[in-house]
Amino acid sequence: MHCPSCASPDLKVVDSRGTPAGDAIRRRRACDACGHRFTTYERVERAQVFVIKKTGERELFDRDKLLAGILVALHRRPVPAEDIEAFIRSVETRLAEGNVREVHSHELGEMIIEFLRGADHIAFVRFASVYREFKDIGALLREVASLVEDDEAS
Repeated sequence: MHCPSCASPDLKVVDSRGTPAGDAIRRRRACDACGHRFTTYERVERAQVFVIKKTGERELFDRDKLLAGILVALHRRPVPAEDIEAFIRSVETRLAEGNVREVHSHELGEMIIEFLRGADHIAFVRFASVYREFKDIGALLREVASLVEDDEAS
């Protein structure tokens, strides 16, 4: 590993502790050459899972890509970071426990839809409008109406 500031290989670990979820080790590092401090995370490497896209193309499951998509939908919405992290961990766990080697993108999309439906209705509508590719305003209005019905039933 090299310093992200000066590329020096001379680093030392200043602090090391587990994450609250217990799924990673957080390490604070300092560069001996320039003094820059940064954080790294060490996680267990799981079996590679491929995501099958709509086009049939396969790409490696990317935790960061999943997080980025969720964060776009949740932009300026009051959903705790802990809830988002717990959801992403649950997706990773579901894939690992099922010994899944391939997952269709629509399965991941539906997992995200269900999470957002419970977490924040505005984020749900944002994500659903892109993910479900509504063809007209009527389709969007039907989706919003289903949210309202769910709220009234609760």
